[in-house]
Amino acid sequence: MTSIGNHRLDKCFAALREDSQAAMIAFVTAGDPDHDTSLELLRGLPKAGVDVIELGMPFTDPVADGPAIQAANLRALGNGANMIRTLDLVRCFRREDDATPIILMGYFNPVYAYGTEKFVSDAASAGVDGLIVVDLPPEEIAELETPANASGLSVVRLATPTTDDNRLETVLAGAKGFVYYVAIAGITGGASAEAKSVDIAVTRIKRHTELPVAVGFGIKTPEQAAAIAQVADAAVVGSAIVSKLEQNLDEQGKARPELVAKVMELVSALAAGVRQARAAAAE
Repeated sequence: MTSIGNHRLDKCFAALREDSQAAMIAFVTAGDPDHDTSLELLRGLPKAGVDVIELGMPFTDPVADGPAIQAANLRALGNGANMIRTLDLVRCFRREDDATPIILMGYFNPVYAYGTEKFVSDAASAGVDGLIVVDLPPEEIAELETPANASGLSVVRLATPTTDDNRLETVLAGAKGFVYYVAIAGITGGASAEAKSVDIAVTRIKRHTELPVAVGFGIKTPEQAAAIAQVADAAVVGSAIVSKLEQNLDEQGKARPELVAKVMELVSALAAGVRQARAAAAE
């Protein structure tokens, strides 16, 4: 039976597919720059055109992330962020929005420290729909995936430019929700991938799975988001959003009054790029 969590993701992608649209997926770090502003940002994302939210779980050593998201993790932790408060953000968000899927993204250490089975149970109860744990390879993912699936959470698998066809079989075995294609080799916020190379990669991945394929890393502008949306099922933007947030902090690292509005302005432009891409392609 399809779980509530999977139902949100499945329903979201099915509706977009029916409308011949790609998804706009936005990443923000939980608790950045502070708990209250973080909640305000979460609540604003769907209104700005975001279809799926990736919520970063703050961690002291986010090795796959570039300077922008590393700084966001430190800001959040410095202002009291932890896993309990991260789940509380989701819980508060769900009081007003029971439709937008939320994926928790991060590293296994905080999950393990919390207690894996307790974590997935509490996450599902809070209203989380899925998990992306970037440092847990397929050979070791059962420790998380087995209790997650039992709790109704989708564990999203990642593929990269170096994932060949043989490895894809392993990566995609048991995958749920969607596939996250990391378009560049390196950390978040780095160089941008060419749409042509992404198109080739997405086509190859789709030979192995019927799941939607989302593409992230290196998408910074509405034009880049549009180019990705033409060839993939979703465009994921993180570092550009987090950088816009950082640009609207004061000298003490506190949120300026205009921070949320400025971030939403960027997100709206990115979402418009995603929407217009498919519309233009259909003409």
